[in-house]
Amino acid sequence: MIRTNSISVLAVIFVALAAVFVASKVEGAEAAKVAKRPNVIIVLTDDQGYGDLSCNGNPVLKTPNLDKLRNESLRLTDFHVAPMCTPTRGEIVTGIDCLANGAWIVSSGRSLVRKEFPADSDHIRAAVPTIGDIFSANGYRTGHFGKWHLGDNYPYRAMDRGFEESVTFSAWGLISAQSYWLNGDFDDHYSHNGKTQQYHGYCTDVWFDEAAKWIKTQAGRQEPFLVYLPVNAPHVPLLVPEKYASPYKGKVPDPLAKYFGMIASIDENMGKLDQMLKASGLYENTILVFLSDNGAESAAEFFNAGMRGKKTSYYEGGHRVPFFIRWPAGGLQQPTDITDLTECQDLLPTLLELCGLPLPSSRFDGVSVAKLLRGQIQPELAERKLVVQFGLWGEFVAPKKWKCCVLQDKWRLVRNGVNAKKELYNIASDPGQKTDVAKENPGIVAALSDYYEQWWTRTEPLAREFQPIHVGSDKENPVFLGTEDWLHWGPGNMFGVRQGINPAGPPWNGPWNLLVERDGNYEISLRRWPVEADVAIMAGVPAFKGELISMKEGNALPITKARLVVQGLDKSKPVTPTDKAAVFNVHLTTGRTQLQSWFYDAAGKELCGAFYVYVRMIPKR
Repeated sequence: MIRTNSISVLAVIFVALAAVFVASKVEGAEAAKVAKRPNVIIVLTDDQGYGDLSCNGNPVLKTPNLDKLRNESLRLTDFHVAPMCTPTRGEIVTGIDCLANGAWIVSSGRSLVRKEFPADSDHIRAAVPTIGDIFSANGYRTGHFGKWHLGDNYPYRAMDRGFEESVTFSAWGLISAQSYWLNGDFDDHYSHNGKTQQYHGYCTDVWFDEAAKWIKTQAGRQEPFLVYLPVNAPHVPLLVPEKYASPYKGKVPDPLAKYFGMIASIDENMGKLDQMLKASGLYENTILVFLSDNGAESAAEFFNAGMRGKKTSYYEGGHRVPFFIRWPAGGLQQPTDITDLTECQDLLPTLLELCGLPLPSSRFDGVSVAKLLRGQIQPELAERKLVVQFGLWGEFVAPKKWKCCVLQDKWRLVRNGVNAKKELYNIASDPGQKTDVAKENPGIVAALSDYYEQWWTRTEPLAREFQPIHVGSDKENPVFLGTEDWLHWGPGNMFGVRQGINPAGPPWNGPWNLLVERDGNYEISLRRWPVEADVAIMAGVPAFKGELISMKEGNALPITKARLVVQGLDKSKPVTPTDKAAVFNVHLTTGRTQLQSWFYDAAGKELCGAFYVYVRMIPKR
């Protein structure tokens, strides 16, 4: 009896210990699941305003998949970017204000992201890492698919900035002056890790499809990944397959129907992305972020969610954009609107905290709002002050002081230059910014003005530093120089390239800022048309009709002489009717320099600069 009871007691103890063991195994598995680093996907759209979503009140546009994402996400409803694309993109990938990171103006030799503050360019890249640098250094696989617009040459390309996989195009869009010849949003040529190849289909589909294929590969390896997915839609030109635009025709003007169709295509791809994440078992532990790069553009007059201003404006409609973030397994609070003042510079430090990654040694201008996302209070956000400022064309040497918006909580101090008055708005009571209340609130104006002065003092010197394109590096040889990186403004798209002559002013021309990495002999080819066009300098080109776009014939120009100036050398040579390039062989020495070119007619009149220049270091034999 005693023995039987003893066995029974032992059995009970064994069962209890087994239960504890099983429970501990389950808890350990759950803990491991929680401890597993999350994947990150950032989807950035181009020129999509706050009101360009049906969930934000648009009366015509339908975005069911983005609406669904919105309902599953935390929404930062007072979230701000720069009022134009390149500045926002630099702020997203560095967490630093655009005037301080260097990417504060579109093209004009200023589309290059800075790394940090030392003037010595040899040390800039190492000082402030990008989001790609940081995540790859911490064991993440990193991929970039779509628009970059932070430099097309070494060392500024996405592939140089921590992204091991990059499928992209040059400059601002697929018909930019630097884009591959005859690109037009369908069956285009893109750069895959620095090598040009053709991809088939509509551009938005390509970005999502390439990202999905790469994500599946990383899932098979069971490695965490970061995907930066900045699509070029719905930026102009308004090109989209008819099936997406047709539901809106007759309801809105035709251009707007195409614009809404481009967003409908994005929406469809967002649905496919979600399906893929679920099918691959990645849905729960993936942080998915959706935002736009600036305020409304094409549809601003149609519907702008009650906001004043649009792209490039310092009023709310220029820089307040939608922001959704979802992480089902991340312990975030339930989906809701978060009304605290936030900005795109906050994204990088926030993701680092959510993913448990260490902060780099360099500073951020943004702050982590991870606690806010987890339902905790961050009272310091009510007191923080932010500056929204970027550069427009004409500000090539430096940005203009007091062309900005200073934000604190629901206050907005707007000024359009040192000679303009200071306007103050309280968007809590006046969301449309109709009533200037600066006179009634001198203390607020003074406090925001003082903050701006301090910000300007530390930031403005950084904005003056040029970031040169490197030549003579093994990382890129030859180097293609396009007009979007001139210090001054040139033809910004293929229509201008085909025209050739600036109809509105002086000849299109400007210098490139270069850093020669190595002494040596260089071959510099000046062209009117790109290499892939294979056309003589003097000749015109035929009209082009693609799947979605048409272009008129390109003008022949009476070019008879080409001129090159670089490092104190000033050389000229005649151009014959059969020449496709004017080729100069020069010796360059290490250091910073400028390169500029000219094309002249028989009377010596300047017609334009060379729109396409190729610089090749000749290997030593």
